[in-house]
Amino acid sequence: MIRTLLLDADGHACLGGEELIAHWREAADSRIWIDLQGESAAREHELLEAFGCHPMAIDDAQRDRHPPKIEEFDDHTLILYRGISSFDDELDYVPQQMAFLLGERFLLSLHPGRAMSVDRLFEREGQRLLERSPEYVALRIMYTSAGFYLESLLAFESQLSDLEDALTNDGSDALMRRVIAYRSRLVKMRRIFNYHVGITQELIGYDYDHLPRTNEETLHAINDVHERFERLLSLTQMYYDICGDLVDGYLSLTSHQLNSTMRILTVITAIFVPLSFLAGLYGMNFAYMPELSFRYGYFIVIGVMLSLVAGMLYLFRRKRWL
Repeated sequence: MIRTLLLDADGHACLGGEELIAHWREAADSRIWIDLQGESAAREHELLEAFGCHPMAIDDAQRDRHPPKIEEFDDHTLILYRGISSFDDELDYVPQQMAFLLGERFLLSLHPGRAMSVDRLFEREGQRLLERSPEYVALRIMYTSAGFYLESLLAFESQLSDLEDALTNDGSDALMRRVIAYRSRLVKMRRIFNYHVGITQELIGYDYDHLPRTNEETLHAINDVHERFERLLSLTQMYYDICGDLVDGYLSLTSHQLNSTMRILTVITAIFVPLSFLAGLYGMNFAYMPELSFRYGYFIVIGVMLSLVAGMLYLFRRKRWL
């Protein structure tokens, strides 16, 4: 699907398809935003070549998996961004690569599937954003997309709090598997956000012809995107640390419970060892054992055994082993 938004010199916007490209070429002061969703590689290549995009930029934009980055060419700037097509508060998300090719009068956005940020902005705010500049549109898409990440991460915080209470009250291996799964997803997200923070730091620190820091609105948009990704990175790091603490706490609690169980078993064993010794001693089949002919021998041995049990229980309680 190819969607096109054309803004003429008088500020009038027109939505359509490829037919608007010819009008854009004829009007020197017009601007255009072309969004390509799920188009074939050959069709994308043809269109990008028509806009004079560098072959290396086209190759990077069409790669299935490429780390987010920014690269400047003579007539345009390439931004590779990792967007999302779906995301929920369980951190189940489906990422997709988005490519922006920025020129002085055009913005080309490429993505294989539905992009929530593009859908939200294209018809509602596309005209207003394009009036400012094509690069402002790209930065706003990134800012909006980061907002979807942020909403789901903040919703995940309540899930993590409930999980922490559940582990404390009644921990189980099933809950521990959930925590470990969250840690794995957070690591992947942290890597993505780290890339994006690096991109925005480059935009803040270096001058790009098609993302000029001298433009106050562009610089403000860059700072907004940078702050949002920094917050996302810090949140994912914090949640990752919390998950790690939950794992360590659960293991410590499990180890403590195991130690308590082993201590009780050790006490029981210690009590029955002398009793087993006495039972074994008087269970030997010798003909001449003096105690066997004693009338009250049985009661004395039982008394000794009970005294041993009582004495050892008293000793263990005093030492706080019971």
